[in-house]
Amino acid sequence: MARTRKLVNALSRRGPHRVLRGDLAFAGLPGVVYTPESGLNLPGIAFGHDWLTGTARYSGLLEHLASWGIVAGAPDTERGLAPSVLDLASDLGTALDIVAGVRLGPGNISVHPAKLGVVGHGFGASAAVFAAAGMPTSLAAAVAVFPTVTTPPAEQPAESLKVPGLILTAPGDPKALNANALTLSSAWNSATLRMVSKAEPRGLGEGRRLASVFGLPGSDRRTQRSVRALLTGYLLATLGGDKTYRDFADPDVVLPKTTAIDPEAEPVALEEKIVALLK
Repeated sequence: MARTRKLVNALSRRGPHRVLRGDLAFAGLPGVVYTPESGLNLPGIAFGHDWLTGTARYSGLLEHLASWGIVAGAPDTERGLAPSVLDLASDLGTALDIVAGVRLGPGNISVHPAKLGVVGHGFGASAAVFAAAGMPTSLAAAVAVFPTVTTPPAEQPAESLKVPGLILTAPGDPKALNANALTLSSAWNSATLRMVSKAEPRGLGEGRRLASVFGLPGSDRRTQRSVRALLTGYLLATLGGDKTYRDFADPDVVLPKTTAIDPEAEPVALEEKIVALLK
């Protein structure tokens, strides 16, 4: 545990690489891409944003991943009040094609085709699941960070997923009406479910968010630090193949900054969720 704690503390901080920022629009897709300054055959991901949350609010997270040697592309689409989870999933696939198929930077940055993954937060987490289902043999991993309910539901494609996955949930999620991490985990047999201690699911986005108009909470730095460490370690293990971080992909290891989940816990009834919402 002491060794893993040191790794988590290190991964909470910026990595050793200088970071470059680019624009996916040069390839016809609104969005951004962050890369380390140089490196060939790197791991790469496409990242899906939450509802009413543009990619600018994940700049710290995307820069963090790039600083640890992971190329991260994020489409800045489906930002309206009624976005399509299927369209965002399609855009994630397009972003991943760009990241993997184009020599980035001044030509000294490339992504290995066998080191690809999709990641998403909230609404974007469900989009990432749909994207993964559409690329069953192309991905090395997929991650759903505090996923939320969508129409159609992500549990449907999750049942067909064989790709290794990570689902991050928060202590309050079992009583939240729009959180579906537990049901998604039940459908996605190859995914590991981890509860991030003291996390605020909506706090991953940085700065002020448009959704605050609707009374939703804003940025939470503790959540950001925890998710950055857990996500980076998992991607370095699964996409990068770095055995240093193998514990991050081991479902039997309880990691620092996480809380063990009781597998025998009874599901929270709908009535309890409504009561919790009204408190």
